[in-house]
Amino acid sequence: MGDDEVMAVDGVPQSRELVTEIPGPRSRELAARRLAAVAPGASSSFPAYVERASGAVVEDVDGNRFIDLGSGIAVTGVGHAAPYVVEAVREQVARFTHTCFTVAPYEPYVAVCEELNALTPGDHAKTSVLVNSGAEAVENAVKIARHATGRPAVVVFDHAFHGRTNLTMAMTAKTMPYKAGFGPFAPEVYRAPVSYPFRDPEGMTGAEAAQRAIDQIEVQVEAGSVACVVVEPIQGEGGFIVPAPGFLPALAAWCRQNGVVFVADEVQSGFGRTGDRFACDDEAVVPDLVATAKGIAAGMPLAAVTGRAELMGAVHAGGLGGTYGGNPVACAAALAAIRTMRELDLPAAARGIGGVLAARLGALRAQYPGIGDVRGRGAMFAVEFVRPGDRAPDAGATREVVAACHSAGVIVLSCGTWGNVIRLLPPFVIPEGLLLDGLGVLEGAVGEVLGQS
Repeated sequence: MGDDEVMAVDGVPQSRELVTEIPGPRSRELAARRLAAVAPGASSSFPAYVERASGAVVEDVDGNRFIDLGSGIAVTGVGHAAPYVVEAVREQVARFTHTCFTVAPYEPYVAVCEELNALTPGDHAKTSVLVNSGAEAVENAVKIARHATGRPAVVVFDHAFHGRTNLTMAMTAKTMPYKAGFGPFAPEVYRAPVSYPFRDPEGMTGAEAAQRAIDQIEVQVEAGSVACVVVEPIQGEGGFIVPAPGFLPALAAWCRQNGVVFVADEVQSGFGRTGDRFACDDEAVVPDLVATAKGIAAGMPLAAVTGRAELMGAVHAGGLGGTYGGNPVACAAALAAIRTMRELDLPAAARGIGGVLAARLGALRAQYPGIGDVRGRGAMFAVEFVRPGDRAPDAGATREVVAACHSAGVIVLSCGTWGNVIRLLPPFVIPEGLLLDGLGVLEGAVGEVLGQS
């Protein structure tokens, strides 16, 4: 993190303040309207309704200000209402909002692809295609891999989350709420065990975990039938699972040896979130294809697949694209977000945040046996709650801590296969004092729920 003055923003004051109970009266009115208007399947985890936001603070319709430690699920890393982004979006909206790149192309699409080709891991020749969402990016990566290799099979991992389309639901591990009742799903998707150091046999190395996965892949489906292996370098919805060192390089090496496309799903972990440009950079892993979204455009809907030029070029003209993919307003936002990341060196800011999170959360784990694990890198950290003594997931305690944080003015998110993990994804521009205040609220909530040890 830089100093507070450098990270200052206009708009919502960068402080936590509660002026009503949570949710307040106007939020309750909106919740009542919602019951009649919004499909119940589109649920929300936060009880208040947002009026405005800037920097690292969200203000609700009742005037309460919340410290945002979720960034809209890792989207607003450059901060809410980042100045360059706001300016670029306004200017682009005034020029034109849409022509469809596959009909009448425009320069911002090309410029975003140039940036992605330069920023993603590896110095080989790359090209990109722009789409709308992370799920769409993952699905297009699979399409490209299948077309380029002529093979059908897709390998994914335990605890994975890749999206909500039919194919990406098949690739996602967790049934509730993502898959239950929505099948049948796309075929030729195979699942292997991931490296999960907290729950793996004690002492298992990353290379050993990779071999365990490879052995299962080769039993389930022969290597010659595998089009791609799709992996989150740090798993997101599955619980912010950080694989043991050596796991990703060993998987990538197996893919190279067997003509399998190695796809990195960097939708949540990319764009500086882990303190590197991309999470793969930590072990110098170079994917064949990279799926990106979330932090790419500071809240505007944009996603991409970037990859080796020969793979991307294997698809025939018209085989990739869509009406809104690479919308010019979203592209303008992406270019402004990348400019912000570069000028403020936000990956370095994420590393600074990671140092604070590791220290404070590590101390919390030492105090409470109900915290089984603390893990993460950069501004992507998680706390896993368990029953003391047997490591059984404690989703109840997790829900209580999340609710207590919300009531006290801090937005946090839960995740994990068993719903027993709290994930922290603060904007990179959060002032240190505000981060410490938010962590203090989290610590107090943990104390309320788990009790003094």
